[in-house]
Amino acid sequence: MALVKCRDVAESMGHTAEFIFPVDIKKIPKLDALFIRANTDPMNTTYVAAKMAQMYGIPVIDDPSSIQICADKINMYMHLMKNKISMPRTKFLKNKELDAEEARRLFEELGTPLVLKEPSTSFSARVEKVSTVSELLKVARRFFKLSDWIVVQDYIESRFDWRVGVINGELLYACRYIIPSETFKIQASVNGHIVYCDVASVPADQVPTGVIDLGKAAGNAIGKGLYGVDIKESNGKLYVIEVNDNPSLEGGEDAHYPDMFQKIISYLMTGDATSYAIESSKRILGTHGFEGEYGLGAATVFANAAATLENDVYSYKIDFSER
Repeated sequence: MALVKCRDVAESMGHTAEFIFPVDIKKIPKLDALFIRANTDPMNTTYVAAKMAQMYGIPVIDDPSSIQICADKINMYMHLMKNKISMPRTKFLKNKELDAEEARRLFEELGTPLVLKEPSTSFSARVEKVSTVSELLKVARRFFKLSDWIVVQDYIESRFDWRVGVINGELLYACRYIIPSETFKIQASVNGHIVYCDVASVPADQVPTGVIDLGKAAGNAIGKGLYGVDIKESNGKLYVIEVNDNPSLEGGEDAHYPDMFQKIISYLMTGDATSYAIESSKRILGTHGFEGEYGLGAATVFANAAATLENDVYSYKIDFSER
């Protein structure tokens, strides 16, 4: 229904909207803009589509740089750190560094419980809460089968997350994600059943100013595209939990924001969606990377090694014979 609503809004604005699928990827060079509404990841066809659009100067959401950053939690948190965004205390733990002594140090430094995240996680998968050294070691070893690094954070307790949607650095929508009582995540498997958070759209004038400002600042730390920023509040302080490059738009987020799709389409058709993506891509894949207090050093390869994907993208076999 969200896709249909988006199409109807686009047509009411005088545009022609078409749904395309992976088999239609050769159509991208003919488009005026591309709005991706499928799971984004540098290893998915969606990244190929985004990169193609960028190569042809076609405005795209999500842009390749945002996909690269948000698909790798370490990469994402480094951008937040660099921009001094309030977030839970965070450590990046390398496989060979983990032992019982290091686990104890983490609890001493960050408190109990801790939250462990495998860097490529999405939809709350591979995010676990641990309270003992043995639990930490067990979960971390499972995550290390998928990544050389994991994220360790102190646990911020709350019964809901603020979700702030931003586009081009401006507020798009705001809502509360009410966390199910059975879990601490917005989506989880409980006794073999998937439980989801409830979504409560909140008018902008009823959202604390600090929440909106922090959401916009976190989005700007990633880029100028479309983002969903998850924020928790605890003891009067706000913390960015993560920034999503492909946020949900079908859960009722727009209940108090009827112009949501109009803003997205206007940005695609008139905003500076192309030049920023190119500039941001050059910045994220620069030769020096992030250094100093952000911990991994200039020579370190990020968990998803986004730079190595260029050959994969350009070797993708596309038939342009019908152009």
